[in-house]
Amino acid sequence: MFLVVFRNRKRAGMDGTAYDRDSDAMLALAERQPGFVSFKSYAADDGEVIALSEWEGEAAARAWGRQAEHLLVQGRGRADYYASYTLFACAEPRIHRFERKDEP
Repeated sequence: MFLVVFRNRKRAGMDGTAYDRDSDAMLALAERQPGFVSFKSYAADDGEVIALSEWEGEAAARAWGRQAEHLLVQGRGRADYYASYTLFACAEPRIHRFERKDEP
């Protein structure tokens, strides 16, 4: 597993409709990429967003980062959508699980 965490804040006054369109298109494209496992996004009350994508391995995640259409939208993100972002990528994350056995 290879985990990518994209922590970001949007620009004030950005075009939310254009962002949503690009975001939806990128998710649909990512889901078709070899090695894609999952994607989830969470927004905090203060506006920060955490997006988590899981890939089968580092090569798959890096290939996604270099995908031509994704590169174009990344540029729009820096120019138009994001005030700031930090990307964290980790191979072989330490995983701890808990699952209550008495829950349905």
